[in-house]
Amino acid sequence: MKRIQRDKYLDELVSLQGNGMIKVVTGMRRCGKSYLLFELFVSYLEEQGVDSNHIIRVNLEDFKNAQLRNPDALYAYVESHITDKAMHYILLDEVQLIDRFEDVLNGFLKMRHMDVYVTGSNARFLSKDIITEFRGRGYEIKMYPLIFSEYMSAYEGSVQAGLNEYMLYGGLPQILSFTSDEQKSRYLKTLFDETYIKDIKQRYGVRKDDDLEELIDIMASGIGALTNPNKLTNTFRSEKKSAISYDTIKDYIDYLCDAFLVEKSTRYDIKGKRYVNSPYKYYFMDLGLRNARINFQQYERSHLMENLVYNQMRARGFNIDVGVVPTYTYNEDGSRQRANLEVDFVCSLGSRKYYIQSAYRMESEEKQKQERASLLKIYDSFKKIIVLGEECPVTRDEQGITTISIFDFLLKENALEI
Repeated sequence: MKRIQRDKYLDELVSLQGNGMIKVVTGMRRCGKSYLLFELFVSYLEEQGVDSNHIIRVNLEDFKNAQLRNPDALYAYVESHITDKAMHYILLDEVQLIDRFEDVLNGFLKMRHMDVYVTGSNARFLSKDIITEFRGRGYEIKMYPLIFSEYMSAYEGSVQAGLNEYMLYGGLPQILSFTSDEQKSRYLKTLFDETYIKDIKQRYGVRKDDDLEELIDIMASGIGALTNPNKLTNTFRSEKKSAISYDTIKDYIDYLCDAFLVEKSTRYDIKGKRYVNSPYKYYFMDLGLRNARINFQQYERSHLMENLVYNQMRARGFNIDVGVVPTYTYNEDGSRQRANLEVDFVCSLGSRKYYIQSAYRMESEEKQKQERASLLKIYDSFKKIIVLGEECPVTRDEQGITTISIFDFLLKENALEI
């Protein structure tokens, strides 16, 4: 397998080098955090002339390092490897496995000549504790599965074939090492059951695991659909004949978000400039895991592409809301009726903002009008983009709406500015 390029994350680590903060790489299990830290970053350090004795690596998930999950043992181990006053680089993988890891990392912060990098796979366990304990001295780097350009850096085949496989099997790096559909399918199914679900059950003491797994199946079947815990509770009662409570459903969704398996996108009233509390949309952070969960049965490319566009913009660092554009029509009797048009994504990063529609096909004039309708009702100056799921030239019409192919959108770094 070719070396996978993950330059965005490596460049960010390099830019933070020696800044006196704990660098925390977070993301779902098996998305490439260990590879980033122990392979790409270590190679960079060695190329810069750092002595290998000054790079202290501990994979806490490895059974041989189980004793180092004890905070006193880990602290003593690291201290014993500090050989001189030159800078030492401490790399800890899956730091949430350490008891009282906040105390250990705080201790490292007080030691001179030490630059600390850690990875973790649980958002609630890490982010809140780091923000609280380190008071501005912890910096989080969110890592995602491979985006399509990273995937293609190691994929041997055409761009079209690559996109087909990427939408089916996702962007977990290990997937590129398998040569058959059976191997890829088995890997994803086993990973979901034996890693992600097992982690959630053990971490949160989930007892009714049938309800948890049913919830995952329902959410996987409804990507891009508006929902909320209340709707899901009613679905369980009517279709599954389950008495599961609203609070339990909400907790289970939080567990899935904390494991970086899914993310929630909130609705935003573009004209009123306010958030609409409920319902929400939930997207899977890896399409392969989503597809494997429902046995590759529901392969609607329009929904998968919407999820893919969401993941691409999140990996680019944008915050994403689902746009709502209130409009009014008049009935024959002159009465006014309100309707909401939807913009798939309102993407914001600092002062930058983009309105994006995901359209797998626009084969008819009616479909074109449908995709453009909400964008035409937005009167500010931010860029409006339709991402089309097939090859097409980049065009911009007199209303300022840009249409771009999914290939240009995924593969060109300047896609948003074309």
